[in-house]
Amino acid sequence: MKTLVVERDGRITVHEVNKPRYNEYQALVKTIACGMCGTDIKLIHRTFKGFPESVYPIMLGHEGVGEVVEVGSKVKGLKVGDKVLLPFVDPDPENLPGLGSGWGALSEYAVVCDPKAPWPGGAPDCAFAQTVLDDDLDPVDATMIVTFREVLSNIRYFGIQPQDSVVVFGCGPVGLTYLKFMSLLGVKDLVACDILPEKLEQARNYGATHLINSKECDVRAEVRKLFPGGVDYVLDAAGSPAIVNQGMGLIKDRGSVLCYGVPEKEEVTIDFSPADYNWRVIYQQMPRKREEGEAHAQVVEWMRSGELNIKDFISDYFTFDQAVEAYQKLLDRKILKKGIITF
Repeated sequence: MKTLVVERDGRITVHEVNKPRYNEYQALVKTIACGMCGTDIKLIHRTFKGFPESVYPIMLGHEGVGEVVEVGSKVKGLKVGDKVLLPFVDPDPENLPGLGSGWGALSEYAVVCDPKAPWPGGAPDCAFAQTVLDDDLDPVDATMIVTFREVLSNIRYFGIQPQDSVVVFGCGPVGLTYLKFMSLLGVKDLVACDILPEKLEQARNYGATHLINSKECDVRAEVRKLFPGGVDYVLDAAGSPAIVNQGMGLIKDRGSVLCYGVPEKEEVTIDFSPADYNWRVIYQQMPRKREEGEAHAQVVEWMRSGELNIKDFISDYFTFDQAVEAYQKLLDRKILKKGIITF
């Protein structure tokens, strides 16, 4: 099979490798599509926590959907033909020598785990997010559901409530999803910050009640005009450690700066002089897969009701043959929303 690989020097190439092996509690899937993500950029830059250069080259991709083509002998909850979210290709020195894994979903074949199989000691956490899609859901666009579920599970973890005020930094696919979902959950005071006017205009359509161009305005002055006592939450949806410090001057007493995803640097120096005496910084670097799975039903309910249009979050489609070019566009910030690679 073909798989997209990040080399040790950061180049993106395609390797021809063996299909992944699977055990009696797993199934083999043929990949249908995979979303492109900011996590991929950090892996390409070799700055993602837990991925030292020694594990490279690595197979890329983690927002996949695949169709089950083979099942293990003890599988109970999966059958051939099922479309399943979040397949992975794990490292396998014997079968895939010389390759590490950045989850490996940008491969022609991948593996899913069956949570209903009789795993000794219980199924792995990832199994509870490897959800079978209903037939009415487009399996290509459904790669976006991975981001949707991560965001909703994070909102629940952070504890954001309808009466809260939130400043969101970054209006890319993740930031827009946060704005949309908080709006759907009844949050009325939503401030969007970005440096690009076109992204701020999008944010207005996704539920933002106030827009601030952080390149042209004094963000602290603008936020304090709106909320003199500060806001409940500042959310970093851009993955920038600098936002932690910027947020210190925006939150109210006992407010929180919320950081989604893994920063490129594993150390953050916090200047809390602009803040009140009591504050929190909360990192959610890796959402728990069981919590992602639990968010699935609400996401699909919003989609079916028409409150959530998945197409609104997708801007580009590429074939796997265009994957190297596609990632260059992502690195060059030429993909406005979500990019999806199809097989």
